[in-house]
Amino acid sequence: MNTHDADSGVPLRPRLRSIFRLQWEVAQDGYVLLYPEGMVKLNTSAGAILERCDGQHELDEIIGELEQLFSSSELAPDVYRFLDHARLRGWLD
Repeated sequence: MNTHDADSGVPLRPRLRSIFRLQWEVAQDGYVLLYPEGMVKLNTSAGAILERCDGQHELDEIIGELEQLFSSSELAPDVYRFLDHARLRGWLD
């Protein structure tokens, strides 16, 4: 069972739902989220976040990796906001 952050409802170990597949698409020059009805083109940061949503990485770990990757700090609010958006769109378990 995947527990959720009490404030945001975001899973503490987010995982893409099985109907979605994240992949780098050369023709789109970026990450895309594929599903039976279509495709969503993602920006670089959204792709980096979803790439880590494997059900194994905890939120704090994801945020730490992204802060290191983007040489930035205080990314937690943005990551939470995006993951909440992804959750509401049905992308996450």
